Amino acid sequence: MTSIDEPLVLETAAKYGVPGPVAEELMARTRPCLYLVPYEQVPASRQENARPAARTGGLPALPDGLDWPEPRNPLVLSVDCAALPHDVLDIELPADGHLLLFTEIEYPPESSVVLHVPAGAATTERSATYESNESSESNESNESNESNGEAGQVRVYEPRTLYPVPGLTLDGDGEVGPRTRAFLDEDGADGGAEGGAGAEDALDSFEEAVLDMAFGGPRPGVCVQLGGFSDSWDMAPDVGELVLFAQLAGQAIDYNVFTMNLIVGTREGIAARRFAGLQYDQQC
Repeated sequence: MTSIDEPLVLETAAKYGVPGPVAEELMARTRPCLYLVPYEQVPASRQENARPAARTGGLPALPDGLDWPEPRNPLVLSVDCAALPHDVLDIELPADGHLLLFTEIEYPPESSVVLHVPAGAATTERSATYESNESSESNESNESNESNGEAGQVRVYEPRTLYPVPGLTLDGDGEVGPRTRAFLDEDGADGGAEGGAGAEDALDSFEEAVLDMAFGGPRPGVCVQLGGFSDSWDMAPDVGELVLFAQLAGQAIDYNVFTMNLIVGTREGIAARRFAGLQYDQQC
């Protein structure tokens, strides 16, 4: 799993005036994740060994006999599971094959679908154009139109190749530990990092430094994320037994879409590939 050496964490904590026990409590509130980012956002130290593992947009390659899931939402993400770094996440994704996510990122989705296409399955790329079975009044009155079908078009987002980068996420809504509470509540006589606003600023800076270190550089503000804690704009959906499966910023798929799309499920359901039981939340 994604981790940072404890001596480095404690050294960084001391740099920001954060006591070691407080640093240890913070690390207990982290979960590993995989960021999926364009190559230019891969930290320089990781670029040499970077390998593509996902793609936004494009058209789906589906097994023979399996049609585009109804109601034909756009394909927003394809993940090559075998290309992901292993032993990083604390949720169990398929070891191979492809995960395909269909949903609507511009408006609250009526439905969203995650499919797992097994490795080695014979697949064919599907067309964005299809024939709808719904007929209009004009079609019903036109006897020459025997099929009464209408041509439909699924929106296809621009394909963008993404690279996986391990990282850490922090449970920002979780309850802090007793040492952290004492550190924040302590009244520093000089108003510095020993208490009050100074302690809060010091802790925030330390948190950012630790998460950036795990990523290998400044973390991306707009990206696709697998696992970890959600970075939700409203109430976090990953609570109780629900954990984050994936998080997609709308701008990571279309620069003009300002939404946050979150997918959660139980650890057991994700491990068993019961993707029909995943829950979806879109925040604007």
